[in-house]
Amino acid sequence: MSTPSHSWDVARPTSPGRFGWSPRPAPMLDSVRTGILGGTFDPIHIAHLHAGETALYGADLDRVLFMPAGEPWQKGDRALTPVGQRLEMTRLAIDGVERFEVDEREVHRDGPTYTVDTLLSFPAGEELFLILGADAALGLPTWHRWETILERARILVVPRPGTDLSLITEVVPTARLLDMAALDVSSTLIRSMAAEGRPYRFLVPPQVHTYIEKTGLYTQFGSGDRVVLANDQEESP
Repeated sequence: MSTPSHSWDVARPTSPGRFGWSPRPAPMLDSVRTGILGGTFDPIHIAHLHAGETALYGADLDRVLFMPAGEPWQKGDRALTPVGQRLEMTRLAIDGVERFEVDEREVHRDGPTYTVDTLLSFPAGEELFLILGADAALGLPTWHRWETILERARILVVPRPGTDLSLITEVVPTARLLDMAALDVSSTLIRSMAAEGRPYRFLVPPQVHTYIEKTGLYTQFGSGDRVVLANDQEESP
């Protein structure tokens, strides 16, 4: 069996692992092509899912891991929803979506979450693709051991409103820009809308909306109490 010759060749899953792998049959090819979409997911929303699907097909990935952050080091200036609830919303959001999986490895790590440590925890033969919003990609040089991040993973960049995409390749020359609709949606906005009683139902998956409403997750906070950063990434990435 031959593989494509272009630089984004497809390789399929080879074996199961502790944190969940694709349920599809696993041909014995070179390696798994795994996209990683991290975030606090407080809450996860439609732009996160659209970014995952865009990367899945745009970069010929085998799977996309949605990875809720435990204690992301660049989010120390605001309180986060307890990780168990953020994890549950992530599970609900991707339930039944083929090739979307939840990865819990950052949830179970003690102390601050560093992306480089997460990447190095994967098998050496697994091809990793880190999916970042454009604003997060521009800030990549501030991340812990960011040069090692670039050595271990390819960077896939999705647009974010208000970010100049032309600057991305100046900061990360090897980054690949994905053709995705720029959705002006953020977790910060949704938390604020929920706290104020404004409608946000179609900004999150139906199961996530039901969970937020049933638990009153954000209504206990004033509209600005949890909002310090509008940036939803690093966030883990």
